[in-house]
Amino acid sequence: MSSITEVNSYAKLERRQLADLLEKLGPDVPTLCEGWTTRDLAAHLVVRERRPDAVVGNYVRPLREHGENVRLAKAAQAYAAVLQEFRRPPRWSPVSNPLVDELTNSGEFFIHHEDARRGQPGWEPRTLDPGQEQALWRTLKITGKIALRRLGVPAAIKADGFGEFVVGGEPQVTISGPPGELTLFLSGRQRAARVSVSGEDGPSQRVQKARLGF
Repeated sequence: MSSITEVNSYAKLERRQLADLLEKLGPDVPTLCEGWTTRDLAAHLVVRERRPDAVVGNYVRPLREHGENVRLAKAAQAYAAVLQEFRRPPRWSPVSNPLVDELTNSGEFFIHHEDARRGQPGWEPRTLDPGQEQALWRTLKITGKIALRRLGVPAAIKADGFGEFVVGGEPQVTISGPPGELTLFLSGRQRAARVSVSGEDGPSQRVQKARLGF
């Protein structure tokens, strides 16, 4: 295995492990992404890197249908070929070029790796390298704040050994766990994330059932 001290190592590590897992599972098994099989997830990963025109549909509602049509067309292609495209991203990609790869992909690929892992029975959380947990925590302090501000529930996020941050005013909810589990929870994978949620009943239920993430 490559050294974890290499530049962009966590993005590259997660890409390789995710591609290997998708190949092992095959194209037609469920994932944590509602309604998506591994084939759908693989197509999403490739389109995200290679079709900026389709990705815009995630943020611009009138273009959403175009983006989904592009993803479905990619999903209809041979699964092995789609995985090969994912393993070898284009250097020109706005989200995977060497200048931004670690920033844009280390968390993204971790989340989708867990989408594939935890969509299967009998999964257990992985033991992550402390450096990877620190990288996820740094990213979470940005993405988690955005997700919770959109929800409008004041909350404290705590990760033992890494710190905490507060979103909003006086916290009504405290969400505690390792950085990886918190990353999954605040990206909308609440049902599969092993975290502790405490606080007022109403806000706690709202956080656990909300459509978090992007």
